[in-house]
Amino acid sequence: MHELETFKLIERISTLLRSEERKKYSAIGLQPVHGQVLEFLAKCNKYSNTHASVAEYLGLTKGTVSQSIQILERKNFLQKTIDSQDGRVMHLSLTEKGHVLIDELKPLDIFRQAEAKVDHLEFDTIQNALQSTLSVLQQVNHSKSFGLCRTCSYFTVEAHHYQCGFTDEALDRDDTDKICREHTPKPNPFIDQE
Repeated sequence: MHELETFKLIERISTLLRSEERKKYSAIGLQPVHGQVLEFLAKCNKYSNTHASVAEYLGLTKGTVSQSIQILERKNFLQKTIDSQDGRVMHLSLTEKGHVLIDELKPLDIFRQAEAKVDHLEFDTIQNALQSTLSVLQQVNHSKSFGLCRTCSYFTVEAHHYQCGFTDEALDRDDTDKICREHTPKPNPFIDQE
């Protein structure tokens, strides 16, 4: 069960970061996949900067990668050069504009802010570290927590039932393990101690 909770936290952090990434790329007329192509090309060597390598690394079809590369080339974020020894091979590299874009969009501002807030803290479990990181990311991003009912500030245990203090309604046992839009996190002893 512990592994499942850890996985869910990693998944939620990833979802929040992808959402922020989509907003940033959308604002400049790109999709996240375009950013992934640029990020790969920024860190790969001269043997891996080809269409096929990009497709293989990202787990995408060659068609999807080709379309993304065309868009990025048209917007002057990358350039193509023919291999000097094999004219059939096309190498891809970032332009200066492409490098600037990667520097501006990665790492995400909200992740940097969250990292600064939790970096100096010590955690007793990976789950507490991930939960604290997620909480800070949600605060910095001004997003709803969508946490489990049983982890909400409004959740209480009454005489013979569970109770939601927000709606003042009794809760079924199954409800307590489900996520809620109205979730309000309980104070986090790791990050709320400052």
